[in-house]
Amino acid sequence: MRLVVGAAIVDDLRAPTRLLAARRSAPPALAGKWELPGGKVEPGETPTDALHRELREELGVGARLGAEVEHPDGAWPLTPELAMRVWWAVVDGPPQPLQDHDELRWLPRGRWLSVDWLPGDVPLVEVMEAS
Repeated sequence: MRLVVGAAIVDDLRAPTRLLAARRSAPPALAGKWELPGGKVEPGETPTDALHRELREELGVGARLGAEVEHPDGAWPLTPELAMRVWWAVVDGPPQPLQDHDELRWLPRGRWLSVDWLPGDVPLVEVMEAS
């Protein structure tokens, strides 16, 4: 199983009122769907190092990570081959869609499920909004 990491980027780690969603531009099968920013952990990387790298590459920002959004089995299942670990995060500047995304959108709390999320992200976003 390959590990993917993601960031639940919010405006405040203690009392989030907005969540950042990123719309995929590639690959074609995923284009137009929304996701939490992040990506695959490379060999030799820790999950948090991979997340910091991915946020710099995809959004051009650094981040301060909060608590992990834990799944009872340790990681959120995405596909039979991929599982994801996610951390709450705040970023150090305005994120830009630099790689793999064509739009970013801040979703107000209560509307976190208002975009067409990738199927694997839906249960995660449901848990986050209920927390």
